[in-house]
Amino acid sequence: MTVYTNTARFDHQARAMTEDELRKAAPSIFATVAHESRSERFQPIPTIDVLRALASEGFVPVGARQSGTRDMGKVNHTKHLIRLRRIDDGKVYNVGDTVCEILLKNANDGTSAYELLAGLFRVRCLNSLVAQTGTIDSVKVRHSGDVGAKVIEGTYRVLEEAEKTLAAPQDWSTIKLLPDEQLAFAESAHIIRFGNEEGEAATPIQPKQLLIPRRHDDKGNDLWCVFNVTQENAIRGGLRGPYRDVEGNRIRRVRTRAVTGIDQDIRLNKALWLLAETMAELKGHKAAA
Repeated sequence: MTVYTNTARFDHQARAMTEDELRKAAPSIFATVAHESRSERFQPIPTIDVLRALASEGFVPVGARQSGTRDMGKVNHTKHLIRLRRIDDGKVYNVGDTVCEILLKNANDGTSAYELLAGLFRVRCLNSLVAQTGTIDSVKVRHSGDVGAKVIEGTYRVLEEAEKTLAAPQDWSTIKLLPDEQLAFAESAHIIRFGNEEGEAATPIQPKQLLIPRRHDDKGNDLWCVFNVTQENAIRGGLRGPYRDVEGNRIRRVRTRAVTGIDQDIRLNKALWLLAETMAELKGHKAAA
């Protein structure tokens, strides 16, 4: 899933999206009242107000999208996701660097709580191409009660915690995984991606396929490499495997689809990140407090 615009570069040409660009990409960002289907208890959280407040802290939008809806009356209130980054902090990025961004998800039609998350991305090229490497849940606020105070408190908390996630690439790259440990990691990720409620994965895709790197610089046996390769294979799709029909006669090859839904993308990334954190702990690594 990508929400980037061509302005989300990693060189001197990077700039924030304008409010006109945001309105075209995700008009529901500008909803200031709740959708008519909501009760009086539902307290709207205008995303545009949050974005303007975050801009004062140096985080500006570099990409946005919103979910589709069959109810055209909800177009201006439905779920949306915005990526924010500091672009005036003087940092110089190179291909392969990891950058921390803020992900903001919200809706004023009852389809989503307000969520602010930290995300890690690897720079693939300076014209904005990145590979998502992690999504870490930080704060969720329901549209009820004193939402204003909760949003403000949660926003500043995630801003304080976000930069800590940048320690993961350096820390996890020192943790070497044996072949059996790599396979165990892939098997767990396989269930996360393809498993049902009973923990069974009815797919011809094998766990070991999640460990096949897509590019030369992703080869390695450390946790950071294994995590990135597994995450990309699980999210981007394109994995192929033989599938026998219900009669057991005909064999055809199936190809996995990329994860494109906002909620599924965030859920899957958070689960894979937690899996990597757990593996790091099992290998004796303690995360920084």
